[in-house]
Amino acid sequence: MSSDDLVDQTAAPAEPGARRHGAFFGRRKGHKLRAHQADLIAQLLPTLSFDLTGPAPASLSALFGGSVSGVKLEIGFGGGEHLIAEAEADPATGFIGCEPYVNGMAKILAQIEARGLRNIRLVAGDAAELLAWAPPASLQRIDLIHPDPWPKRRHWKRRFVQDATVAAMARVLMPGGAFRFVCDIDDYSAWTLAHLLRSDDFVWTAERCSDWMQPFPGYTMTRYGRKAQREGRQAAYLHFRRV
Repeated sequence: MSSDDLVDQTAAPAEPGARRHGAFFGRRKGHKLRAHQADLIAQLLPTLSFDLTGPAPASLSALFGGSVSGVKLEIGFGGGEHLIAEAEADPATGFIGCEPYVNGMAKILAQIEARGLRNIRLVAGDAAELLAWAPPASLQRIDLIHPDPWPKRRHWKRRFVQDATVAAMARVLMPGGAFRFVCDIDDYSAWTLAHLLRSDDFVWTAERCSDWMQPFPGYTMTRYGRKAQREGRQAAYLHFRRV
C-alpha cells in the first residue's frame, strides 16, 4: 500500500455522536483468571488505579507522586508488551495504560509485579472517559496500537478514532505532543489518516514512505504485531504532532 493509497482510501465520515461519552464496545473478559491473576486484580490493581469520577489533578504527574517529568498514555495495551518496555526504558516518565479487557489487565499486572515498576498507572475501562477527565495539555503522547478495526461498515461507529475522540485527544495533548497509531488493517489506517488530516489540531509527520512503513525508533513489537508480520500483513506506523 502506498502513501497515496492511504489518503485515497478515506472511509465514510464518522457518524455524528456515534461514540457517546462512556460508551464501550467489545468484550471485557475472556478465559477464567488463574488464582494469582485474580489476586493481582483484587490487590495490586487498586493501588495503581485512580478515580475518574472525582476532579482531576492540576497535573497528571500527581498520580505518580510528582516523581515523573511527564506523562504518556497507551490506549488498549493488550498484553502490555509495548507499555512495559516503554516504562522500563524511561523511568522518569509516567505511563498510563487504559484497557477494558480483564485478561490483558491481569497480564500487565504480573509484569509490573515481577519487574517492580513504579511508573505505571492503570485504568480498567473506556479511554474516552479518561480523555474527558484529564486536564488540558496534560499528556506528552498517546499511543493506539493495533486497535480493534471493527471491519464491518455498520460497526465503523465503534472504532476508537472518531472526530470526537480526535478532538478529545487534541485537548489533552500538550502543544508538540504526539499521537501514534499502529495498525495492520489498511482500511482502518486510511480511516485514521483521513480523520487526523481533517483536524486543524494535528499534522502528519511523514515525509517519505519509510516514515510510516517502518516501526517508530525504539518501538517494541507486540505479540499481535509479530503475528501480523508472520501472516504477511504490513502495518502502518502513523505519527501525528499536536499543533
